[in-house]
Amino acid sequence: MRLQREITEHIVAEYLPGTAAEELEADYDLLATGVVTSLQLIRLIGWLGDRYDVPFGDLEISPDDFRSVASITELVARHQEPSGV
Repeated sequence: MRLQREITEHIVAEYLPGTAAEELEADYDLLATGVVTSLQLIRLIGWLGDRYDVPFGDLEISPDDFRSVASITELVARHQEPSGV
């Protein structure tokens, strides 16, 4: 799945430098392990909104929506604007 791959690659590049994208499991808990902190989460939400045209300002979201690459991918796929990737 291209969307999940792109999100994984971004998270690895930004928050896990030196780690191969293939090493990050889709269900790995990014929040509990400290890979993504609260400040980084704000940056990640901004990137996702810009990259995939997700209207986060109009959505009710929770930390669980960003707990793993799988949950992020599901959230983006569900709310992506029709003109998005």
